[in-house]
Amino acid sequence: MSSQDYPPPAGIDVSRPSVARMYDYYLDGKDNFQIDRDAVAQVEEAMPEIRQLARENRAFLRRAVRYMARLGIRQFIDIGSGLPTAGNTHEIARQVIPDARVVYIDNDPVVLAHGRALLATDESTTVATADMRNPAEVLEHPETTRLIDFTQPVGVLLIAMIHFIALADQPRIMGHLRDALPPGSHITGTHATADCNSAEAAARIEAVYATTPTPIYFRARADVARFFDGLDLVEPGLVTIDEWRPDPSDPAPEPTRWLYGAVGRKN
Repeated sequence: MSSQDYPPPAGIDVSRPSVARMYDYYLDGKDNFQIDRDAVAQVEEAMPEIRQLARENRAFLRRAVRYMARLGIRQFIDIGSGLPTAGNTHEIARQVIPDARVVYIDNDPVVLAHGRALLATDESTTVATADMRNPAEVLEHPETTRLIDFTQPVGVLLIAMIHFIALADQPRIMGHLRDALPPGSHITGTHATADCNSAEAAARIEAVYATTPTPIYFRARADVARFFDGLDLVEPGLVTIDEWRPDPSDPAPEPTRWLYGAVGRKN
């Protein structure tokens, strides 16, 4: 049964689509409502491969988390984490660092409710409600400071999130995150682009997301690169995510080339 088959819990706004619930539906999850499914149907009309893209994005997340964990990073902040799904950040990190600590951040109350239920017995993982557009709220949240030691390197994930940040807000948001992290920390993110695909399809998708509280922006590579200002990009740099350290032991779907991705290190 999907969430749309019964009345939403108190405090859950179903008058507008939710980015987190739409992403859940892309991944065939059940925590979404009819308004989210209708929005996804509109996205699929413009981009039939959207579900493939979502799985490709998850494969990049796994590779990036493993990369950071193999460097010895033991703590992660996953901003805009979305609803719990297979291959969560803490599960991937703990394949390398068994005691890795993870804070999941999202501003959707459904994520908070389901995440807390899922992680109730896990003392090294938590879920907090905060908005990435207010980075101080993310970094200073009591759940963040409870688990994250900001004197030690941190891995920050903004997977399929930085394309929700207006360019005018980029220096403030990304600068605050970067400056708050100690040397040796890494920031990774993926960002939608129409560089390799249809600009018309991208415009149609932007129109769908304009009906949500979180508009999306498809951008060219040069503008995406600005989100990693002040960081040293790990090879191969900013590339479409299929080109970022492919792992034959964990194959991704066929490339859609709708997303750029990178991992940047703070020195």
